[in-house]
Amino acid sequence: MSDEVRREWFDKDYYSVLGVAKNASASEIKKAYRKLAQQHHPDANAGNADAEERFKEISAAYDVLGDEEKRKSYDQVREMGASGYGAGGFPGGGFPGGAGNVRYEQVDIGDLEDLFGGMFGGGGGFPGGTGRRGRTQTRAQQRGADLETTVTVSFDDAMAGTTVPVRITGPAPCHTCHGSGAAPGTEPITCPQCGGAGTVSVNQGFFQMAQPCPRCHGVGRIVEHPCPTCKGSGVERRTRRFNVKVPAGVKDGARIKLAGRGEPGQQGAPAGDLYVRVKVGEHPVFGRRGDDLTLELPVTYPEAALGAQVPVPTLNGPVTLKVPAGTPDGKTFRVRGKGAPKKGGGHGDLLATVKVEVPRKLSRREKELLKELQETGGSNPRSHLGMEG
Repeated sequence: MSDEVRREWFDKDYYSVLGVAKNASASEIKKAYRKLAQQHHPDANAGNADAEERFKEISAAYDVLGDEEKRKSYDQVREMGASGYGAGGFPGGGFPGGAGNVRYEQVDIGDLEDLFGGMFGGGGGFPGGTGRRGRTQTRAQQRGADLETTVTVSFDDAMAGTTVPVRITGPAPCHTCHGSGAAPGTEPITCPQCGGAGTVSVNQGFFQMAQPCPRCHGVGRIVEHPCPTCKGSGVERRTRRFNVKVPAGVKDGARIKLAGRGEPGQQGAPAGDLYVRVKVGEHPVFGRRGDDLTLELPVTYPEAALGAQVPVPTLNGPVTLKVPAGTPDGKTFRVRGKGAPKKGGGHGDLLATVKVEVPRKLSRREKELLKELQETGGSNPRSHLGMEG
C-alpha cells in the first residue's frame, strides 16, 4: 500500500464518511456503502463534480472498511494516531534522536515497520528493520475505483438467462494512447532520478524517510511526449458500452462483477471493477422463494371436495397436479424440479398453494343443489367450539 494512502489514514475518518459507528458490522458497512453509492453515483448526477468527488470518497472508504484485513490495519493506524504517533512522526512531532520525547523502549518495531513501512521507504527505515515490504506503490499508481450500475430484466429473462447492454459514462482509458499517457509511437521512460521507484530517500535524523520523487512526482515514469488527447494523464471522460451476461436463475438484487471494467488506475495502475446489480421484474403468476417458485392455484369447491386432476403452469408449460378429495384451502403442493434454475445446476421446486374459490353469483339450479347438500347434514365444522348448529 502506498505511503500517501498510509498518511491519509491518519486524517480520513472512513467511518464518518460512510456514516457508521466504529464497531459497525460488515453487513452494516456494506448497507451504508450501497445506499450512499447509489445516491452519489455519477450516472445519477451527470455533470455534478461534487457528487463525483463524494462517490470517490465513499468508494475509497469502503475499499478499506469493506476488507477485513485493511480495516484491521486502518484501525491500528488510527489508534496510533490518537496516541500521538501521527503521520508527521512521533509524539511531539519528532523522531528518536530528535526533539520529540519518545519512550522508544515501549514501541514494537516490527509492528511499526509493518504500519509505517510505506512512509519510511521499504527497508532500513527503522533500526534493525528487515526491509521485507519492498517497493511501495505511489499514490499516482493507485488502483482505479470500483463502479456500480443497475440493469432491469424481466422475470422470464431472469429465469432463462439473457445478455443486456450496459452503458457507463465517466473516466476511461484514453482511446488514443490506451492509458499510457504517451503520444502514439512513443512510450513513457523510467524516471532516471528514482529509477522507477517513485520515491527518493531523505535523511531525517535517526530515520531515512521516503518522499515522492520531485522529477516524476511519484509516478516512476516520465512522459516526454504527452498524448494530445489526454494531455499525458492516460484518462479521458467518455461513454463505454458493455454486454453483460445475466445467468439463468439470477435473483433480484444480485451483483455481477466485470473485472477491470471500473475506473482506470492512475498512470497505468490496474483498473477497478464494475459491479452490475440486477433488478428482476415481477411475474403475474409466479413468485419466488430462494430457488423455488410459488403460485396460488384456484380450485372449485367440488374439485377440492371430490378431488380432481388440475392443470398447473410452469416455466416449461403446464403439468397436471392431482388434488386429493377433501383438500383444504391453503394446502401447498410441491412439484419437484419445476422451480428456478440453480447456480450449480438443476432446478428448485414449484410450490402450488390451493385457494378454494367460492362463487359470488349462483344460478337457480346451483342454489337448489347446494340447499340439498346443506339439508343432508354431515359433520359440523364448528363442533370443536362447543356449540351446536
